[in-house]
Amino acid sequence: MIAPSPYTKLQQSGGLLVILLITFLAAALGSLGSINAPAFYQQLELPGWAPPGWLFGPAWTVLYTLMAVAAWLVWRSDRIVVTGRALQLYGIQLVLNALWSWLFFAWYLGAAALAEIVLLWLAILVTLLWFKRHSNLAALLLVPYLCWVGFATVLTWSIWQLNPTVL
Repeated sequence: MIAPSPYTKLQQSGGLLVILLITFLAAALGSLGSINAPAFYQQLELPGWAPPGWLFGPAWTVLYTLMAVAAWLVWRSDRIVVTGRALQLYGIQLVLNALWSWLFFAWYLGAAALAEIVLLWLAILVTLLWFKRHSNLAALLLVPYLCWVGFATVLTWSIWQLNPTVL
């Protein structure tokens, strides 16, 4: 059950819309760095367990939606003064998320992308823990994201190791 909010239904709807827009803006910024990702991904030597390239778009769409709903649940749980730190952490991990695509797919910096995705995973974990203070459901909604980025971290390392002259 979702806890009552101090905001009106109209404010809550507007808040959800704003959080969705911010979240998908970060996704769009990351996507700009991934414009050549399909062709580049096909050229790389990949581990046998690497997912097909077509899977990333649908997976990220679901994850970004879950992330936005989680942030909205935290935002609506109390006034911004109380939830501010959790939402700041959410913003930091959004920036790190968008940056990874640029490091890996646009700038071909495998080592930097690996270091950055480890920071991203830690930022997601800290965000999840802060979200839990406001909403168990919000924290739970971030679990698939944390797992996917954990998988992506191992995949990044593996690809970087298999393609030392490219990355």
